[in-house]
Amino acid sequence: MTADGRSEQGRARMPADVDAPDKVLYGLTFRQLAILAVAALAFYGAWRALHRLLPAPVFVGGAVIVGGLVFGIAVGRRDGLPLDVWLLAAVCYCRLPRALSTTDTTSGTPDWVQVPRTTVTLPAPLKLPADAIDDRGEIRLGATRAAMVAATNVNLALRTPDEQAALVDTFGRWLNSLSTPTQIVVSAQPVDLRSHARTIGAAAGALAHPALTDAATDHARFLDDLAARRDPLRRQVLIVTRASAGERGEHAARRRADDTARALSGLGVTTRALDGAAVTAAIAAAADPYRPARPGGLAAPDTVITGPDLPTGKRKRPS
Repeated sequence: MTADGRSEQGRARMPADVDAPDKVLYGLTFRQLAILAVAALAFYGAWRALHRLLPAPVFVGGAVIVGGLVFGIAVGRRDGLPLDVWLLAAVCYCRLPRALSTTDTTSGTPDWVQVPRTTVTLPAPLKLPADAIDDRGEIRLGATRAAMVAATNVNLALRTPDEQAALVDTFGRWLNSLSTPTQIVVSAQPVDLRSHARTIGAAAGALAHPALTDAATDHARFLDDLAARRDPLRRQVLIVTRASAGERGEHAARRRADDTARALSGLGVTTRALDGAAVTAAIAAAADPYRPARPGGLAAPDTVITGPDLPTGKRKRPS
């Protein structure tokens, strides 16, 4: 109890690196010790094979240089990854083909393509984890399916300690209820304020009172000035829920998305499970966040696109 009679919630500190590997010896992880042990065995083998051929100072100097490189690889990090993992990914990336295609390239060039005289490397097949998105927003990932939930954010700094504890408890209950892999993506995307300013300015003349017209025009000028002086961003929170391979029901992923939206609504945020067009737009925006949004909805990959029907008097007669 505090001096004014309010109960104070207990707080527990949680380290930020809960997923960090355990330190085994001298502040090194088992992976780092394994790299150093393999390097030590390689040095010992090289010494046994070359100590009669090379002078000791030359061998020791080379061992110091190579040992420093190995130690740097073992304990160094780059882009949040251990340096050995980062170098392995770089080597694998350099060995991958540069050109990828969504069509089948194993059968060679089509018959209508003129075969070049020089040898041309065909593009490798592009393998994406998702191969289809239906109208309900379910993403097909091979044998499993996933769905996406969009949510707004909440500012804990503006809440009282009791409210903060309640929000953390609600979020913790949702995390403890998860039984399948779930991904939370928080991204910042640019906001197009100029289009909002043009829309407000165009609608200002149709308002009923001159004071409302002046206020709308002034707000449109404010948005234009804000877009010119700064780069406004909006924060987007996407939650991807996945159904297990053995889970029954054709819409298990969508059901999990609805459950996630209901569970997180207790945090005071606005949540909704995305449909097919919204999921497609979210994935496209994640791939290229700085491209201006296209007007209208995007068609899902399996959607059949047809043109509008012509009026009766303008239909073309078959010749």
